[in-house]
Amino acid sequence: MSGYMQGDLLEFVDWQGLECLNQNHSLSIVNAIKQGYREDDGLYLESDADEQLLIYVPFTQVIKLHSVGIKGPTEEGPKTVKLYANKEHMGFSNVNDFPPSDTVVLSPDNLEGKPVVLKYVKFQNVRSLTIFIEDNQGGADVTQIQKLVLYGSTVETTNMKELKKINEDQ
Repeated sequence: MSGYMQGDLLEFVDWQGLECLNQNHSLSIVNAIKQGYREDDGLYLESDADEQLLIYVPFTQVIKLHSVGIKGPTEEGPKTVKLYANKEHMGFSNVNDFPPSDTVVLSPDNLEGKPVVLKYVKFQNVRSLTIFIEDNQGGADVTQIQKLVLYGSTVETTNMKELKKINEDQ
């Protein structure tokens, strides 16, 4: 499956349910995800008490997640990123109790925002995504994310296209 077919899933984020644990409230998750904000390098998500972040992204539709794009600074940018499909109400106390659907170790090159392809088979029917940022590139006290983009498609959209093709053939 080619990456070019995968779209930005921003319009399917359920903003009411979006959460980020250990965020600096003046430099919150909205800065990294929301259109317009995430394109401004002066706005970013920053962790608060230590380098770890726990981000919960619910979706308004069931999606298939293909890849993630993360942009961040060389030192404070995320390094170890664990992704969990359909795991709700996770906290720092229990995040390590569950095996992640996928783990990505980002290199400084990855932090330019190019999509990193995930184990696609693990993200086929995703209603929510939990992203655990375990550490950062330089061992800094805080982690910063300038831009977080989720790439994939909706399950419904895929089905609708298949239905249309069937109808057109008849």
